[in-house]
Amino acid sequence: MKRLALFSILALSNTVPAAADMLPGYDRFDLIADHRARPIAASIWYPAENPTYRAPVGDGPIFDPTFAFIGPAIAVGEHPLVLLSHGSGGNSDSLGWLTSELVADGAIVLAVNHPGSTSGDSSPRRSVDLEARANDLSAALDMVLSDPAFSPFIDDSRIGVVGFSLGGSTALGLGGVRFEGAVQDENCATGPEAADCVFFRLGNVRFADYPGYDADARDPRISRAVVVDPGFGGSVEPKSLQGALAGITLVNLGDTDRLSAADVGPNGNNLAGRLPDATYVEIAPANHFTFLGTCKPRAAELLLEEGDDPICTDPLGADRATVHRHLVDIIAEGLGL
Repeated sequence: MKRLALFSILALSNTVPAAADMLPGYDRFDLIADHRARPIAASIWYPAENPTYRAPVGDGPIFDPTFAFIGPAIAVGEHPLVLLSHGSGGNSDSLGWLTSELVADGAIVLAVNHPGSTSGDSSPRRSVDLEARANDLSAALDMVLSDPAFSPFIDDSRIGVVGFSLGGSTALGLGGVRFEGAVQDENCATGPEAADCVFFRLGNVRFADYPGYDADARDPRISRAVVVDPGFGGSVEPKSLQGALAGITLVNLGDTDRLSAADVGPNGNNLAGRLPDATYVEIAPANHFTFLGTCKPRAAELLLEEGDDPICTDPLGADRATVHRHLVDIIAEGLGL
């Protein structure tokens, strides 16, 4: 494991380069996949050759939108492709802060809203199916590589994946890491308040009953992976690590504010020390929710009124936009952009 120094947000806040002036191109599409009964909502972000009209993506009552040009021509050349997997209850458009910056670094970003674990459609029983989540992205990759509008602009030797939280578990699966349902059941029996147990216990989920949790979901086309605060690291199948994708970058958010269930460092489940040639990065001050989009002025109050998780509340001294800029640098490096 290659371990990088803990990032101090305050010390490094003036060193981050500005984003490119050109807005990203953006398109939505319906993905038809054999493993899903209904179309999957998907989107693609890419370097634009020219402007069209400027529109907000991911606008809503909580998160700030990201502006993009809708449907422009794609910038000439072959671009690396990045698959993006959102966390439990999240959605791809709310991560526009990340996708737009990866596009500024020259990448095409392909994202889906995983059915059963996305905003307004998040079920414990459906979210436990890690194989289906991974297959969503593999199917999206199949589709875009066969689409004459996009395939000529993709460097298929440079395909990476980024995942956050449950999406981090999904990204690990695409990289060849497997999980054991029986072990996760034991973990939740001894630590029922762990963040990767509480939601699933609400649905009376027994992980061992879901073969999609244990399945081999590796996609050999993927050559790079960056994983942020992944769930289920304590139930990884040890033998799968021997043949997993080498050189994965793992990121933990926070130190004293770190989500213990997502701690892949030496004081947690040490997944970073067990994966081949992994790079491990810690960013503080931050917490798990700091990865999410920047929030609108009254968003924290609205969440409190609704009794929702404090997804807009960061630890003392943390600036979400600054953390995002450091995450972009780390993710771009991990993907070789």
